[in-house]
Amino acid sequence: MSLIRVALAGEGGQGVQSVAEILAEAAYNQNKQTIYIPNFGLEQRGGVSIAFIQVSDKRIGAPKFFKADIVVALSERAVERTTIYSDSNTIFVYDSGFKVPEEDLPKEAKKIVGIPALETANQELHPRVFNIIIMGAVIGLSNIVPFAAAKEALDHKLAYKFEKNPELRELNYRALQIGKELGEKALQEGVAV
Repeated sequence: MSLIRVALAGEGGQGVQSVAEILAEAAYNQNKQTIYIPNFGLEQRGGVSIAFIQVSDKRIGAPKFFKADIVVALSERAVERTTIYSDSNTIFVYDSGFKVPEEDLPKEAKKIVGIPALETANQELHPRVFNIIIMGAVIGLSNIVPFAAAKEALDHKLAYKFEKNPELRELNYRALQIGKELGEKALQEGVAV
């Protein structure tokens, strides 16, 4: 694996920071080099929150990056805020449940894919696992961490919740699996730009 750079963006409360933390922990547990940088804007007042994560087999040279291999934007405003992180090597992912005007999507991205994460969470699982579906999609798109490592890190992050309600573990595991499958499918079928 070479260096993988991911930018996750969403409205406050969508869990992008939690997803980045779990992915970083999973990478660290696999003896990978990893850097996670949260960017908290005014999300408490309804702004966009961005999480930057890098994972590599080798030492990571700089904590910040200007272009991402994968950008995930979970709202219309997140799309607007993250197009600057795209170039001809970027897979740009958005939630297809949001009606994003085509002209707002980055023209230079290698591939643009819409994933029905929120719709899937609402109809098949539970709205609260929306962000875990997204995490699975990032894994399916990039193999940033092994699936088993992501499950282990998820277990660690949410252990207290899983102890209180063991059914949540299986719900989150299903969300992670569904997201991974959505990511793999999107990678194969995505709209090439």
